[in-house]
Amino acid sequence: MKIKWHDLIWLAFWLGVTFGVAFISSQYQAGPWYEEIARPTWTPPGWIFGPVWSFLYLSMGVAAWLVWRQRTSKPVTMPLTMYGLQLVANGLWSWIFFGQRMIGVALIDLLLLVALVSITMVLFFRVNRLAGALLIPYLLWISFAAFLNFSIWRLN
Repeated sequence: MKIKWHDLIWLAFWLGVTFGVAFISSQYQAGPWYEEIARPTWTPPGWIFGPVWSFLYLSMGVAAWLVWRQRTSKPVTMPLTMYGLQLVANGLWSWIFFGQRMIGVALIDLLLLVALVSITMVLFFRVNRLAGALLIPYLLWISFAAFLNFSIWRLN
């Protein structure tokens, strides 16, 4: 499928929506409270989260765009609705965990996010294989994050 200039505008839109959630989430970050709670020894260093999430948000935005591009030949309403729902759950986690310091509720949000991303990935695969594949690293990372969140919850 050939890329036209208006396709690039829509790519910017999907990236903007996705990174918009990242921006909102970034308003709630680890601070003194997080440094003082018990964490497993295998907790990644803080510097890793920025690059990893930047890559994941880029992949997510491109995946949504690839699905959107198929709108004339395949049904994309449900996959993109699920994408939006998982973005909401994604955005809520930082507010719940860092902003409200509700570790257990944040874990529930992450488990919901894993389920929503799994469904979104399956729906994306049905529309565009590359779009589905682009969500695999995201699903792996949030699954790891859920295990980390669970471990922090248990330790505290």
